[in-house]
Amino acid sequence: MKLPLQVSFRGMKRVAAIEAMVREKAARLDRFAQDIMSCRVVVEPAGKHHVHGNQYEVHIDITLPDEEIVITREPAEHKEHRNIQTALRDAFDAARRRLEDFVRRRRLAVKTHTPLPHGRVTRLVPDEDYGILTTPDGREVYFHRASVLHNAFDKLQIGTEVAFVEELGDNGPQASTVRRVGRHNRL
Repeated sequence: MKLPLQVSFRGMKRVAAIEAMVREKAARLDRFAQDIMSCRVVVEPAGKHHVHGNQYEVHIDITLPDEEIVITREPAEHKEHRNIQTALRDAFDAARRRLEDFVRRRRLAVKTHTPLPHGRVTRLVPDEDYGILTTPDGREVYFHRASVLHNAFDKLQIGTEVAFVEELGDNGPQASTVRRVGRHNRL
């Protein structure tokens, strides 16, 4: 962190052991994002519950060059926050996940789902348990009965539109995970 960690206690006395725990957990956040500019942590009791014990709120505000991450753990959401260590653990776990998400977005490592290749059934040989698909660019792709999902090989007809995963077989391209698409068979 470029600026020193700020730890505040509202509505309660400063507790050295809790402050040490906050400092240790905040120092671990540097492993997930090395360019944290500042971090502020506020710990406070949510109310005076003498019979059942206090619940604790933890607020974490992390400033990065391009973003500010704010974490709030309120006891109304989490009954187990009667234990201050649990409240701190949950808040810092959430902060870690948000930092990891930030770093992935910055690296452009967010997963994107590319659509499956598609084609039409142009030849079926049910006696030998295989067929041929033709892709929009004119390539022919072999598929076997076992490659068709949901045991739907017998429901295929010439012209049926399918999506598939293409692999390189012994004799050229072949389709695996063949799935019918269309009005009643959406992906």
